Amino acid sequence: MMDLNLSPAPADDDLIKDTTEASFMADVVEASQTTPIIVDFWAPWCGPCKTLGPQLEEAVRAAKGAVKMVKINVDEAQGIAGQLQIQSIPTVYAFHKGQPVDGFQGAVPQSEIKEFVERVVKTAGGEAPADTLNDAVEAAEEMLAEGSAADAAQTFAAILGEEPLHAAAYGGMVRAHIATGDLDQAEGLLNGAPIEISTSLELEAAHAQLSLARQAENAGPVAELTAAVEADENDHQARYDLAQALYAEGETEAAVTHLLDLFRRDREWNEAAAKTQLFTIFDALGPTEKVALDGRRKLSSMIFA
Repeated sequence: MMDLNLSPAPADDDLIKDTTEASFMADVVEASQTTPIIVDFWAPWCGPCKTLGPQLEEAVRAAKGAVKMVKINVDEAQGIAGQLQIQSIPTVYAFHKGQPVDGFQGAVPQSEIKEFVERVVKTAGGEAPADTLNDAVEAAEEMLAEGSAADAAQTFAAILGEEPLHAAAYGGMVRAHIATGDLDQAEGLLNGAPIEISTSLELEAAHAQLSLARQAENAGPVAELTAAVEADENDHQARYDLAQALYAEGETEAAVTHLLDLFRRDREWNEAAAKTQLFTIFDALGPTEKVALDGRRKLSSMIFA
């Protein structure tokens, strides 16, 4: 078990706050005289805002006070939005010494958000703190990949003790319990996830992995299902069951291949079960996994052929 040796993070209400048009001057312009302020312009009806906001908050917390964040609902602050020429949301501006110094529009990857926050800190003459939490997450992920799920779970728990809203650590904790076979505990963690991170990509991936793990409990024998498919290549149920069994055995690419074949043969079979299962696997693998990337491309080519 690694020692994180983390210093206490500033309280959330000191780092992240909501503001209004009336208090914008004090919360942003005046406050940015001492600490750079990142302003998240959002609206309740904006779907991408619901993804970007929590990711931005996570990056601000990781900066440990070197930068602060203010959220403003443009529906209730149309005057400010007009003055700053906010034409679409989400829009993010960084203020320093009362002036906007950086910004971006639209949802962007977490890596770009992190770089943005670090850039703002450096613009203000500060230094971004060592990314101890994310380094610890990487170490825990390595433990999990090497089969040390219990040690990984302990490390993820330590990270969450420092930052309860760290989505990557929370998702990792769930996956560690899945790896140990404690699916009920994994499900309990997902059901009790903080609302702020409940729709994060990390928890969506954990949800998908839990669903697949539940299926694996009832997966049939690969040899028998393979024989059934070879005996009748149009036995869609056997092919679908074989894909589940292959995934349970760690043969993810083979499982995806059979599901793509099933979709090609009859895309509407069992209420488009093949496509649904493919998306579950892709979500579980994550957006950068080669099997998921290749599988999505092949599925798209069939859908739009």
